[in-house]
Amino acid sequence: MRKSDMQGLWAIRRRFTTSKSLILFISFLAISGRRRPQGPAIATVKFDTYPHRTEAPLNYTVYGCTGTCSTLYDEKEEDHEQPPGATCPEYFRWIHEDLKPWAREGITRESLERARMGAYFRLVIVNGKAYVEKYRDSYQTRDVISLWGFLQLLRKYPGKVPDLELMFDCADWPEFDENGVDAANGTDQLPLLFPKLVLFRYCGSDDTNYITFPDWTFWGWPELNIKPWDDLLKDIKEGNKRSRWIDREPYAYWRGNPFVHEVRHQLMRCNISYKQKHDWSILLYPLNWTEELGSEFKATNVANQCHHRYKIYIEGRAWSVSGKYIFVCDSPTLYVKSRYYDFFTRSMMPMQHFWPIKDDDQCKSIKFAVEWGNIHKQKAQEIGKAASEFMQEKVKMEYVYDYMFHLLNEYAKLLKFKPTIPQDAVEVCSETLACSQEGLHRKFMEESLVKSPRRRPCAMPPPYDPPSLNAILRRKSNSFKQVGVWEKSYWNKQPKHK
Repeated sequence: MRKSDMQGLWAIRRRFTTSKSLILFISFLAISGRRRPQGPAIATVKFDTYPHRTEAPLNYTVYGCTGTCSTLYDEKEEDHEQPPGATCPEYFRWIHEDLKPWAREGITRESLERARMGAYFRLVIVNGKAYVEKYRDSYQTRDVISLWGFLQLLRKYPGKVPDLELMFDCADWPEFDENGVDAANGTDQLPLLFPKLVLFRYCGSDDTNYITFPDWTFWGWPELNIKPWDDLLKDIKEGNKRSRWIDREPYAYWRGNPFVHEVRHQLMRCNISYKQKHDWSILLYPLNWTEELGSEFKATNVANQCHHRYKIYIEGRAWSVSGKYIFVCDSPTLYVKSRYYDFFTRSMMPMQHFWPIKDDDQCKSIKFAVEWGNIHKQKAQEIGKAASEFMQEKVKMEYVYDYMFHLLNEYAKLLKFKPTIPQDAVEVCSETLACSQEGLHRKFMEESLVKSPRRRPCAMPPPYDPPSLNAILRRKSNSFKQVGVWEKSYWNKQPKHK
């Protein structure tokens, strides 16, 4: 990485870090004397589901800017006469797997406190109200936006989220393995031997016991001008209509920051513009975030990146939020073998929702995938369409909230202690958090505000029994092996590539 590029990235980081001074969790309880932020003072929220509540305003003046939370949606609605909702998507069954390490003995106060070493904040919900004890700043405003997501859940299901305490980690990659040992430095550097850290985070892996949770970008990524998920889904769907798959560029496409991990460095060596003797049918565009910031991220609008037949997904420091934007593009996703997963990808199947790519021989693996797809056009289109429909139908915000609801309910059942509000915690709600924002942060919060509660979530599916889970894992493994066989046969017939 050039020195100039590094300086640019650090300049952006300083700018983002400075902007966070406006949105620290604790500060908004002491802002009654500050000037009211510009913008509309009241955002009207219609509660169509409950006829006796015609509206519940998100009133910055009366509530948020004086550090006060509304009590308009704290009551619990009786719904025993309501029919059960439709069954939740398949990936909800992984909730049981994520919580399995504590299924027998439960979660004690001691085990929860151990997770503080990896947490950015503690969230406490008592009687339908949220309280936060902050431990450290996250990168950009992940912590604030994640908290906004929790608050919208409380509006979606007022009075129905149980009392609980949890620790939340906003980092990209797991810092500790399943025994609480430092994942980066190994057991020799940090022989803590803590069993099963009870930590919520955006991704997990097979060698950790983290509880996966929807990432902050479902409510928007203001620093990169990426809209909340509901609005973005509509934009990408319209973008897909601009070109038929068969008319798209017959190449594999990726745009992103190549400097965050070695696996991405290796991918860049496959670029058609790189000094190679071979055309790997790959178009790669490294991002200069300094330039993108100056152009208001117009070139990185994810709704305008569905012009190629194939899209590449590859991890960054760990899992990447880009996965959901890539899957929904109607083009087959060439999924570079990943160590990490988020809350929904574990139910996506190779050869059905994506094409598996080797992580240790990316150029040849991607080249074969493109050649195969250009020959088997109908099957390639089916793979791209299946992933897009999965995201549009199974990972829409309605199900994101239901996943959060069921996960928190199942988690709360395991607590062996009564949740209590820490002395240093502060109450937060949509009014106080939105009042403390400006610019895109405020705009995206208003756009992603839950505007009406629901009586019932979808019906939680049962846990996997061992034979069913093993069958799924075998199916995935066999698909990877089958592609490997096809790939090897293809290259054995080609002139040798050094």
